[in-house]
Order: sequence, then structure tokens, then C-alpha cells
Amino acid sequence: MLILCDNQDITRVGLQWLCDEMKHNDIAFAADKAALATLLDEQEHAAVVLDYTLFDFASFDELLIWQQRFQSVQWLFFSETLTNDLVRLVVASSPRFGIILKDAPLPKIRQALHDTLRGEPYLYAPLVQMAEEQQQEVERAKLTKTEMEILRDIALGLTTKEIAEKRFSSFHTVNTHRKNIFRKLNVNNIHEATKYALRAGMVDAAEYYI
Repeated sequence: MLILCDNQDITRVGLQWLCDEMKHNDIAFAADKAALATLLDEQEHAAVVLDYTLFDFASFDELLIWQQRFQSVQWLFFSETLTNDLVRLVVASSPRFGIILKDAPLPKIRQALHDTLRGEPYLYAPLVQMAEEQQQEVERAKLTKTEMEILRDIALGLTTKEIAEKRFSSFHTVNTHRKNIFRKLNVNNIHEATKYALRAGMVDAAEYYI
């Protein structure tokens, strides 16, 4: 059985159409965790297509508990956006997890459904690659925790004086951190530092543009 866990009508209709095209008719819908648990208790080897961002799981840790409870279930994360941190968690946590974005090409979505129904993880390569590149960026820079916090504030448009007041530090201390950040990142100005912070996932693009 394929269980669709998505609260968007258009997505459910689209997935239903794909399943019909693939001649897979054993489909169920779950609107929340309670409905999903009932279905999984009845179907030991189900495949679940889940929009994690729209469903009522409190955290990824909670989903890991579910994966341990229903160990024969194959999961496919299917969302419009997923953070790089979540992508890395999905990839590293279990071969029972697959992942793809809703704006992926139709043949890729079809393949993801096919693999999930076969009990195989489908990992959407561009998404995984982006997450890996972000992690490599962070590791190469080797910023300290304080430097990462200050870089985030810089990317959000705070001045050195504002950051110092926020951190209860002196202007000189924050300015020294700023110089060290620029040196480690090999950047020359705030614009370049902000681009790095966005690429590295330190700042959400929507938050940056507010």
C-alpha cells in the first residue's frame, strides 16, 4: 500500500494521477499522525509519501521514533522546500528514508515513487549535492560558534555597533571577530560575507529578504 500524507489537495490529486499511470491502485490518504498510525498498524510493509513541512510531526526525532516503531515501512519525503540540515539527517539516518522536492522533473518523481514502492530509498541527487556542498563550505571555513553567530547577524543587516549591543560585547571585540570572519572566508565586504551565509544555510533566504 502507498499512503499519501499531504494536506494539499493539488498534490494529492497529482500523486493519485501518477499512481494511476503506474497502475498502482492500492492507495490510502492520511491527514494526520493518528490516521497514519492506524494505517501502518494494518499495513506492515507500506510505503509512505510524506510532506514533512505540512504534517503534524513535531520534529525529525519524532519521525525517527516512528521509523523504529514501523521498521518495514519505506518513507519518501516529498516537500516544496527542505533545509540542508534536514536533508543531511534524512540521508544519514536510515535506508528507509528517501527524499525529493515537489518541483523535481516528473520522471524523477515517478522514479522516486517506483523505488519507494519497491522498498528502496530514492535520494534526489541535486538536493543531496546542495546539502553536501553547504556542509563542505562550513567545514572549510572552520568558523567558531561565536563567529558563525556574528556572521549571521551581519547577513541580517546588523551593524557592528548593533551586534556589540546585542552580545553585550565591546565594539572592538565584535570588529575583531568580523575581521577574522572575513579572513577565514576570504571575502572583502559584507555583500560577499552575506552570500556565503546564504549558501551555507546560516540565514534563510526568506528571512534575509524581509
